[in-house]
Amino acid sequence: MEFYLDTADVAAVERLAGVLPIKGVTTNPSIVARGKSDIYSVLRDMQAIIGTEGQLFAQVMSRDPDVMVEEALKLREVIPSLVVKVPVTHAGLSAIRQLTVLDIPTLGTAVYGAGQGFYAALAGARYIAPYVNRIDAQGGDGIALVKELQTLINLHSPQTQVLAASFRTPRQVLDCLLAGCRAITVDPAVAELFLQDPAVEDALNRFDHDWQARFGHADLG
Repeated sequence: MEFYLDTADVAAVERLAGVLPIKGVTTNPSIVARGKSDIYSVLRDMQAIIGTEGQLFAQVMSRDPDVMVEEALKLREVIPSLVVKVPVTHAGLSAIRQLTVLDIPTLGTAVYGAGQGFYAALAGARYIAPYVNRIDAQGGDGIALVKELQTLINLHSPQTQVLAASFRTPRQVLDCLLAGCRAITVDPAVAELFLQDPAVEDALNRFDHDWQARFGHADLG
């Protein structure tokens, strides 16, 4: 199971890397554009936090397949282990095929259909990222799509992983894991929702109260 944070917020990664069992960090152009740093600075800073064992993902911007490959090579000059995110379009599929020949790992992104994602797997993508909440927002069923795509991958392309993305609630994340996803990427705010149930704090307060009522102090000393 691979758990990633989906962000370009270096401070958030630094804060959560020591708490959550993250494998690495994914970014996309919109996330990077909301920050103040360029993609290369963000990637360097992220790598310094997660270490050489951590995995980073960054996306190409061109709509031309040959230029996509050039951009991928430029990104890999900065982070040699980078997984290159490529939109699953006609041009993107061509770029994924070229990058696969070059032994550069890719993630087929902006996936809104099981067939679309499966094409990326057949082209050689190591990961495929269906946009769960965005599909729901368009009136579709993101979890159902993930289940279909995971079944296709299990049957026909087991070397590829579904890396589900675009979540609004922890429930969506859990449903993807229950559908068999071996990788997910989650916004830090959504990731922290798993630990923010008010009942947890109530339980801890009750433990403190009962202990201090009996022993008169708040520790085991």
